[in-house]
Amino acid sequence: MDNLFSSRKQNIYEFMDNKDFEFIRHDVTKPFTIEVDEIYNLACPASPIYYQKDPVYTIKTSFYGALNVLENAKRTGARVLQASTSEIYGSPKIHPQNESYWGNVNPIGPRSCYDEGKRAAETLFFDYYREYNVDIGVVRIFNTYGPKMSPNDGRVVTNFILQALLNKDITIYGKGEQTRSFCHVDDLTDGLIDFMEISKFEGPINMGNPKEISIINLAKMILELTNSDSKIKHLTRPKDDPDIRKPDITLAKEKINWKPEINLEEGLRRTIEFFKDFINKN
Repeated sequence: MDNLFSSRKQNIYEFMDNKDFEFIRHDVTKPFTIEVDEIYNLACPASPIYYQKDPVYTIKTSFYGALNVLENAKRTGARVLQASTSEIYGSPKIHPQNESYWGNVNPIGPRSCYDEGKRAAETLFFDYYREYNVDIGVVRIFNTYGPKMSPNDGRVVTNFILQALLNKDITIYGKGEQTRSFCHVDDLTDGLIDFMEISKFEGPINMGNPKEISIINLAKMILELTNSDSKIKHLTRPKDDPDIRKPDITLAKEKINWKPEINLEEGLRRTIEFFKDFINKN
């Protein structure tokens, strides 16, 4: 179910003829009734470009979307997973971030519609768990990348790969000393499924790749992998952009024996091949 606010229907064309697949176009902020055994609530754009385009809608998606999926889970007895985010931790003062850390979040900044929306959704999930015994699971997802990302989502991996392939300037916000850890989408998907089907743990639980890299070194790696002639250009850093971001995945290892398997270089190669094909077709 999707309203295609920030996604593309082309991404699911390959499944349309599968008798076990059904696509429902619907806005999760509006109530719905559906008979299901499991619900994965991944609603809400994660790219700053999309979630800042309509910040009121973003926070409504997080809160009302969570409310509507929880009501369905309560009625049907389904297990329901909330795709939360590392933005729960804001600009963290501990490193790496573990699930017991409450975060350092600006509640009124330009990113707050996403950060606080996801925090409110977690609150709602745990209230339904405590009050109605709904079978929940909350996963805090760290930076994820891979094929089929939207080419204009404004996220760092997408930006760098497209800029490099088109021999445009690689645009880095600030000096590029801020760090991130990048998890390939295949690893994350495996983790979400395992968490839903193996564990009865309600969470929250971190999922991401604990191998950390600076943004400037990410740019250099992509330049090398694409054999690009692009130059690096430094721009003003946006407000509330975190300095560090690295998950502690000890809990994921303990509860579901999960850790990412695809290293960054291999994951970037796969993503670069997708965008090469995308550019050739467009």
